[in-house]
Amino acid sequence: MSSDLSAFLESWTMDPNGIKPVFTAMYEYLRTCDGVSLEYKGRPGVSHSLRARHTAQSKRELFVLVDIIDDEPEARWLSVCFYADLVTDPEERGDVVPGGLMGDDARCFDLDSPENNIEHYILQRLQGAIATAAKG
Repeated sequence: MSSDLSAFLESWTMDPNGIKPVFTAMYEYLRTCDGVSLEYKGRPGVSHSLRARHTAQSKRELFVLVDIIDDEPEARWLSVCFYADLVTDPEERGDVVPGGLMGDDARCFDLDSPENNIEHYILQRLQGAIATAAKG
């Protein structure tokens, strides 16, 4: 874990939406996946982003962007965005965002509370995106 990400997570003490454990679980999962590299970019007051890239990818900088939205630090929420062509969404729980990820179409899944029961669905999407990204 980068020292910047560690410092941010240590400073994140107020979490009424229960997002921190979900983010941490996604981070831990991603860091154990073969061929996946992670980059953290913190923009306090805007977002804290975890960018995951697969070594097999040649045309794109990442396959998923896991964003902690920080516009209201006392009520942070999570947005997990994939390139639209790397992920499936059979239950249509994500939002299609034209040009929303590095200029390409994206599908984003928002989590503002674990009670909305989407974290497992997002993890399944993440697993599929890794498999697709691994193909290049």
